[in-house]
Amino acid sequence: MKAVAAGHSTDVGTNPSAGAVALRPGSDAPAARMTAPGFAAVYEQNFDFVWRSLRRLGVPEASMDDAAQDLFIVVHRRLGEFAGRSSVRTWLFGIALRVAGDYRRRLRRKGTPLRPLPDALPDTTRPGPYEDLARREAARVLDGLLDALDDAKRAVFVLAELEQMTAPEIAEVLDVNVNTVYSRLRAARADFERAVARLQSRSGGR
Repeated sequence: MKAVAAGHSTDVGTNPSAGAVALRPGSDAPAARMTAPGFAAVYEQNFDFVWRSLRRLGVPEASMDDAAQDLFIVVHRRLGEFAGRSSVRTWLFGIALRVAGDYRRRLRRKGTPLRPLPDALPDTTRPGPYEDLARREAARVLDGLLDALDDAKRAVFVLAELEQMTAPEIAEVLDVNVNTVYSRLRAARADFERAVARLQSRSGGR
């Protein structure tokens, strides 16, 4: 299996066991069975989702290639166990959550500081070549704001606000009840808004 990188390749080193996997073998007829996509399809269709999920869950940019590869190694190994009770993306996010948690714990053990917030909000109104720079700076600001949340709140916030998942979907990913999702989301929004307010006051309200 090739190393995973942002400019990903479709050569993912699949084998026959990573092809379509029959699901729900207890169904009445083979024609009624659902099938999971093969590994190559999962990789190609969901790489961008996986990449941004890992970043939003706190994996540092320098570790992204390794983290993405670790995740897809797990996917390759476990795709045959995917039971189809949730969407592929819901399943992938659950794996991303565990992989990102491992990387964040390693950072804590090493004493690596969280990404500092910039001194000001980015100006996204500047035209021309500044636009791309402003977008990158805005992404860095978002990463810093997300770092203000603890892991539990961060996961709920990312799924609800950035990936637009419903509360039942989030509850399934995180293996919690729906009321817990709503409670964590309220707390996460409050923490996020306080972090935004601090940044706005630092940048003069721009």
